[in-house]
Amino acid sequence: YPWGYDGDNGPDQWHKNYPIAKGRHQSPIEINNKEVHYDRSLLPWFASYDPCAAKTILNNGKTCRVVFDDSFDRSVLRGGPLPGVYRLRQLHFHWGSSDDHGSEHVVNGVRYAGELHLLHWNPKYSNYLDAVRRTDGIAVLAIFLQVGKTPKPEMKRILEEINAIKTKGKEAPFPNFDPSILFPKSHDYWTYHGSFTTPPCEECITWIVLREPIIVSSDQMAKLRSLSKNAENEPDLPLVDNWRPTQPRYFRMVSASF
Repeated sequence: YPWGYDGDNGPDQWHKNYPIAKGRHQSPIEINNKEVHYDRSLLPWFASYDPCAAKTILNNGKTCRVVFDDSFDRSVLRGGPLPGVYRLRQLHFHWGSSDDHGSEHVVNGVRYAGELHLLHWNPKYSNYLDAVRRTDGIAVLAIFLQVGKTPKPEMKRILEEINAIKTKGKEAPFPNFDPSILFPKSHDYWTYHGSFTTPPCEECITWIVLREPIIVSSDQMAKLRSLSKNAENEPDLPLVDNWRPTQPRYFRMVSASF
């Protein structure tokens, strides 16, 4: 079923075709310090990414995505709340139509300008599609983008390629990229069990949401907004506000490593 972020096909309509979108473990959520539980048993997390695993960058009409080779354990995330090693499959962004909103998770009432998701799957399952059906199948590392004075130069590499993927369906080679250059200094995180923030919204994700945002410039955010959600031969429609509103937390525990 076609879905998107507009009134007729947006987040409040998704449950009609994807009933799990009304489930009790949906993402994103608001993270509120008053309701967070410090868990001293939470370990630090580690990522070791092979830059040669980076393959392509693409505009799928919903986001800008970088795809990695996940055919073996060459780029992995481990530690933290995770039971084992998880393979990096892709990263993508969510952003708003202006700098004052765009992130999916909200922290103490604050919505950031954007959010980067690094998606990993658990290779104890035979393949990615199998992992998506398991409660411990997927791990997503989420990093907030905050507009500030000293932007992260490491974002430049991704944004330089935006011109090559202006319209939906465009894809370009994106070799030799190590996404760990995008990490903030602090590895403090919140973690909880949730779902994909896009349909079908499967509830299979261990979220690791980093406390410290990375700084981007207003110009860098504008670059993301210059993408079109339509194909080349269609009217130019800016790809903006590709974020899902926060979902009820119900009785889920949100744990903090700090």
